[in-house]
Amino acid sequence: MTELDKKETIETINRLAAEGRPFLFVINYKADRSYVCGTDETDPKEILYDFCGKSNIPDGIKPHKEGKPSLKAHPISYDEYLHSFDTVRQAIAEGKTCLVNLTCATPIDIDIDLKEVFLRSQAMYRLWIKDRFTVFSPEIFVRIENGRISSYPMKGTIDATIPDAENVILNDPKETAEHESVVKLLSDDLSLVSDNIEVRQFRYIDRIETNKGPILQTSSEIEGRLPDDWREHLGDILMRMLPGGSIAGHPKKESLGVIERAENYDRGYYTGIAGIFDGRNLDSTVLIRYMEQTPDGVIFKSGGGITADSDPRKEYEEMIRKVYVPVR
Repeated sequence: MTELDKKETIETINRLAAEGRPFLFVINYKADRSYVCGTDETDPKEILYDFCGKSNIPDGIKPHKEGKPSLKAHPISYDEYLHSFDTVRQAIAEGKTCLVNLTCATPIDIDIDLKEVFLRSQAMYRLWIKDRFTVFSPEIFVRIENGRISSYPMKGTIDATIPDAENVILNDPKETAEHESVVKLLSDDLSLVSDNIEVRQFRYIDRIETNKGPILQTSSEIEGRLPDDWREHLGDILMRMLPGGSIAGHPKKESLGVIERAENYDRGYYTGIAGIFDGRNLDSTVLIRYMEQTPDGVIFKSGGGITADSDPRKEYEEMIRKVYVPVR
């Protein structure tokens, strides 16, 4: 598929949605590059997807074997991470932001290729683009059904084997404050494109099985009402909400500037979005849990939210803990 620039992305999505034509879209973190094409035009040799059961995986394509892959991470040193963390902490201390999503790129050794990772992963949203990357994301970006737009920010992770893990994370002041900030941010984002914003569920728990063992993550559900002509403007609606609040920070504009200073690599498509419009409704995901093929090998991009109460050692360990494959 050919990459589109921002203007081409908006125009193409608006046109296809107005025509009621089903399509796939993949948009990068900076929202300046994308892939957009009709679902009937996707070539399984170039791109494979499975979004909550909507898939283009041919019947004959199966994993080569079952079981846990061998994955070894080579994360940046704690001192390197602390340098980036301190950049964020200084911005928070100066009142420029209260929440920033800080991420890192971790080289990994893995004994299967990215296509095999895609085929063997268990996740709500899976995506593979040949010679580029694969994603196995648990996080919804937005869903649109019957004119209602819903967002499900995911913020807060804990090892599920910790005694009483669910209560530990739900009663952690830092995790609660971080989640409240991202819910406020996503509510503000939805208010840019819809009315009657309502938090339907606050901080519910999902359990995710990984090759390292189970983890728990907290999410919320926020909903709004779109204008009747939303399909004709779907590209504009998506772009107004990007980058996604859960992977940026609060307030968003200031947090994006902090991220630019703190991170020492290009996120690329990591923390962008991807989704399917089926002709009537839309389902989409945040591109987290992300492996990328580079000339120097495979890297895994991961991170977490930083607030005034964040402990740098714990945040560093969480960044590493998220380097996993959801294969039992």
